[in-house]
Amino acid sequence: MENNNTSKNQQKETEKEERFLNIAEQRTNKIIKMIQLLGNCSNKSNYSYTEDQVKKIFEAIDEELKITKSKFEKKNSKFKL
Repeated sequence: MENNNTSKNQQKETEKEERFLNIAEQRTNKIIKMIQLLGNCSNKSNYSYTEDQVKKIFEAIDEELKITKSKFEKKNSKFKL
């Protein structure tokens, strides 16, 4: 009976990983495409912008990237000095 549970758990983990790979790949490609589209806004022939505006854009992107990346990193819930 234990082998059956182990097999089911492995199958469930495999399904979860496949789901992760599928959606993570899709979302990553979407983000990359959107960043490339944002890069199109750098064309001074079509757009006018200040260095401060560009700085704000990349600060916002960097902050969200930092927050999201930290979600994937293991966290130690115990306090240590």
